Amino acid sequence: MIFEGEYARARLLKREKLLAADRNPYPVRYDKTHAAQGVREAYPANEGTVVRAAGRVVLLRLMGKASFATIRDFTGDIQIYFKLDTLGPESYERVKQLLDLGDHIGVSGKVFRTKMGEISVAAESWDILSKSILPPPEKWHGLTDIEARYRNRHVDLFVNPAVRNQFKMRSRMISSMRAFYVSEGFWEVETPMMASRAGGAAARPFETHHNALDIDLFLRVAPELYLKRLLVGGFEKVFEIGRNFRNEGVSTRHNPEFTMLESYEAYADASMVMDFVERLLRRVAQDTTGAPPAIRQGDRTIDLTPPFRRLRYLDALTSAVGEPVTAGSSRTQLESCVRRKAIPADLSAYECPADLMDLMFEHLIEPTLIDPTFVTHYPRVMSPLAKSCAGEPDLADRFELFICGREIANAYSEQNDPVEQLARFRDQAGGDDGKVDWDYVEALAYGMPPAGGLGIGIDRLMMLMGDLPSIRDAILFPLLKPARD
Repeated sequence: MIFEGEYARARLLKREKLLAADRNPYPVRYDKTHAAQGVREAYPANEGTVVRAAGRVVLLRLMGKASFATIRDFTGDIQIYFKLDTLGPESYERVKQLLDLGDHIGVSGKVFRTKMGEISVAAESWDILSKSILPPPEKWHGLTDIEARYRNRHVDLFVNPAVRNQFKMRSRMISSMRAFYVSEGFWEVETPMMASRAGGAAARPFETHHNALDIDLFLRVAPELYLKRLLVGGFEKVFEIGRNFRNEGVSTRHNPEFTMLESYEAYADASMVMDFVERLLRRVAQDTTGAPPAIRQGDRTIDLTPPFRRLRYLDALTSAVGEPVTAGSSRTQLESCVRRKAIPADLSAYECPADLMDLMFEHLIEPTLIDPTFVTHYPRVMSPLAKSCAGEPDLADRFELFICGREIANAYSEQNDPVEQLARFRDQAGGDDGKVDWDYVEALAYGMPPAGGLGIGIDRLMMLMGDLPSIRDAILFPLLKPARD
């Protein structure tokens, strides 16, 4: 039970004492005037100024006639000085008898600097704003069970300022991306997260059921098809930042629920989108890290100064396996390459030659793509929603951006020929017209302008900006198996 244990029972008793003394341990509000960082940064101009600060007690030193606490708010830490002569016997006794680590308190007092040089607030009055019943874990920084931190992110955030700072960074990153898009003339939109058909990406969807309409629905795997409908409707530049859901594996790079940015620009193509991505990442890196257009990955600096390297997909595979690989390479040839390169895989699980190409690319090429690299000219069969390259009908006018061995962005020149799109859908569905998204084909039939589309994984980009080893470090509450009782 939550309230069992020696420490919890002792704190519950203190809660009861506060209530008995007609002191609400969970008051409705507190009129805070200063954040911790503001108090510190304004010194010495604010020396002697009365401030009202509030935060969680993270350090506590109880002594005879004077005690110290450190409170932590969203901006940082500030020391509080409790003195018997200033507070009076009753208030000071409450400090010694009822205050615990983890409590939220509000303090009013004057700013000063101690003899040890610590900027502090000399408490003239104080109140408990939220009595902590569960004590913060001891030696939290030393925990080796990383899953415990993910499961208790609320605790992880208040005891580890570095973790809180990395999610502040994520917020800055998204704000920067949004501001850049707006400055480029894009309109932010929202599209459905539930639909009667899963489309826009080759991924296994989550299924649900709407009781009132008695219909099955899917959580979206991508917003692509709705966003392109907006181009048909007359929007020329649109973007959306939102959640996607894919009922697939969990790893350091994949979470079933993740955040994507997708954008579409009428009258653009993949080459224009490349230029856009270079400008976007340069801006985001500067805004997010406060540094030049470069990011740190371990002991290495990754330069994001344009132009980025370009690498054709099939050229990379050809170089890696030591023999020509083309869009028409046979399954037999590709299986032979996989075996020769000793790539661990159950080949029977790969349905077509393109899947085997991707297998080899993932193992042989991706780990080498450390500096920003646009991989281009994918086999057309991999991209049913993309236009073919001019003069190379077997290749898609598509690129993916890789940095530090991770796919960061995916983009292409959008297919806007309804007849060609229908043929692609039918090929993808194995001739089953029931699996074709007829509504989308009909939308294209009204006429969609040529366009360039882009998708960026926000969580993976945050891994990059924050030098984080796992996607779970980039997501506040990653999906985990239920904890055992």
